[in-house]
Amino acid sequence: MLQVAHQISITDLDLSKIVLAVGSLGTAAYGVVDVSKGFGGGISNRGFGDIKKIIAAFIPERSDTDLGASALGLTSVLATLRANWLNGMALADQKSVAKALIKLNLNTATADRMARATGVDANLLGSVAKKLSTGDALKQEETDVYGRFDLLLTALLDQGYQRADQRYRNSAKLLAVPVAVVLALLGVAALNGKWMWDEAWKATLCGILATPLAPIAKDLSSAIQAGAKVAQSWKS
Repeated sequence: MLQVAHQISITDLDLSKIVLAVGSLGTAAYGVVDVSKGFGGGISNRGFGDIKKIIAAFIPERSDTDLGASALGLTSVLATLRANWLNGMALADQKSVAKALIKLNLNTATADRMARATGVDANLLGSVAKKLSTGDALKQEETDVYGRFDLLLTALLDQGYQRADQRYRNSAKLLAVPVAVVLALLGVAALNGKWMWDEAWKATLCGILATPLAPIAKDLSSAIQAGAKVAQSWKS
């Protein structure tokens, strides 16, 4: 059986099927990594630190008995945002929720902190916070400051969430590589009924290639098949 296998040349192999198989291995590895979310958030915890850093710059750490005019403290806000992050809510919606929660914490006590975080005038932002709570009309300069605060808050949240998303995706891809290698090695051992060192390097190579190939495996396989048909038409 082994002799027959060694007699098969590389031209006899269906490269498109190999690509699909390797891509499927990568998809399976991603699935295994995704299962880690069931254990305290698993891989999804990666990146949330970037979000927490942005939020903490606006909302101070304090007890639930010292909320002032705010609806939520930092602990409650982070718990809400972390739940949205782990649940995979769309980034645009997550940023909207974070922005709303920060604005709920805007009052005369937090205005100075939020002004430092965004670089706007602290006195004017404090005046805005006071008038928002009383319902008084804003002056033109207060409206301008509040508008700049809103834009800068949006930019900072976008920065934090984009960095967090990039960190999470890169970490998931990196973790999927050794998982794919282990799955490939187990597959070789299961097919042969025993451990074969001469096949281990092939399985390792497939495992390493599986993660980057997974998203494009189908398109790449189709391209290979199309190229093969073109080559056959040239020969004929």
